[in-house]
Amino acid sequence: MRAVEFQEYGAPEVLKAVRAETPEPGPGQVTIDAAYVGVNFADLKARAEGYRVQSLPFRPGLEVSGRIRAVGDGVTGLAPGQEVAALVDGGAYAEVVVADTTTVFPLPRGIDLRTAATLPTVLPTAHALLHEVGRLRAGETVLVHGAAGGIGTVAGQLARAAGAGAVYGVASSPAKADHALKHGYDEVFTAGTFADDVRRATGGRGVDLVLDPVGGDTLRRGLDALAVFGRLVSFGNASGAGPWQVGQPELYPQGRSVAGFSVLALAQTAPEALRSLAERAFAKVTDGTVSLPVTAEFPLAEAAEAHRLMGGRASTGKLLLRVADRED
Repeated sequence: MRAVEFQEYGAPEVLKAVRAETPEPGPGQVTIDAAYVGVNFADLKARAEGYRVQSLPFRPGLEVSGRIRAVGDGVTGLAPGQEVAALVDGGAYAEVVVADTTTVFPLPRGIDLRTAATLPTVLPTAHALLHEVGRLRAGETVLVHGAAGGIGTVAGQLARAAGAGAVYGVASSPAKADHALKHGYDEVFTAGTFADDVRRATGGRGVDLVLDPVGGDTLRRGLDALAVFGRLVSFGNASGAGPWQVGQPELYPQGRSVAGFSVLALAQTAPEALRSLAERAFAKVTDGTVSLPVTAEFPLAEAAEAHRLMGGRASTGKLLLRVADRED
């Protein structure tokens, strides 16, 4: 089979198309003939700096859609030929992908394979950030960093559907701001001025909930943008800053709180909770609450081009690799 791997860390060109042995499923696993693979920022961090990489060569990819090829011992409820989406712990940049059944999701009615590849990381993450962790209530205000990305695009729509009083975003360019404004946001601010913009937009009150994938100084300024009893949920560290510490001086005076979330960590520690979360999140697509546009699609062999686009911070929505038209 064909796959895409890297043998050293570096720029997108370290991604190479290779021929590899077709894997077989182990106990509690399935193999999936991949149709589409989602591209995520975590893939770029793995390639550039070894994020979550245990050894080289390494095959990126956290989410895949396709049809089950084979099932391993002890697998029930899944069968060859069944259309599924799956969250995997790496390895999805390939024609055949191994997945643990705990994170394999049969496709709900009405969801095609192309759409399905956008779901496993983005939908559960956005849903958890707003509801399970962020505990958004109707009438509250929300600020989302990375408002034009995959998670940001979904979060704006989910917040609006949940009855948020106002949904604010942060984006890095006018084009990204325009994208966010079409997907649930009332106003979109720039990274350099967002804290002041929040105070202006809220009459000095601040927002009730901040969703932050950036970390570092952005996280600290996000705390300053919170209202009394406000919550901040951290779900990444795109800034690359060192571990942050928040304590009594920042939280006690106005009853603020900080929480965190990682869909990959949840898959490892509480897979049944992830399954339940994914079911709730996917329902928001089937009922029409959320749509996640695929704004760019590349053949599997051109994964480096997808990484260049995402790494240039010019992309919006979701990026996919197309595998279904593979050569035998």
